[in-house]
Amino acid sequence: MKFDELKNQLLARIDNDDLLEVKKVNDLIRLHELDEKCDEVIDRDGVSITIENGSQKFIKSHPSMNEKMKINAQKIALEKSIKFKLKTTPPPASATTVEGNPKRGSLI
Repeated sequence: MKFDELKNQLLARIDNDDLLEVKKVNDLIRLHELDEKCDEVIDRDGVSITIENGSQKFIKSHPSMNEKMKINAQKIALEKSIKFKLKTTPPPASATTVEGNPKRGSLI
């Protein structure tokens, strides 16, 4: 993933004068980077690992799987807390008349 591009897109959607919001974006990017590193380790080792303890041998999920779940929960919470600017989009052309007034029965 191109984290610099993602960071620039997110920074463009917030108030850059609000240092807390900028920090949240930086933290979110860091979580994405950590998530990608977990993916690399899981791809290398597999989703499960074998634990040997003396004569005992058992299989359990890769520790990075649990970390990914924690990271994902943190990303979701952080994304919800970021105050993104609302994009203003013009109404669809079919909802207005030539004069710019809403058509009768239009929901705008």
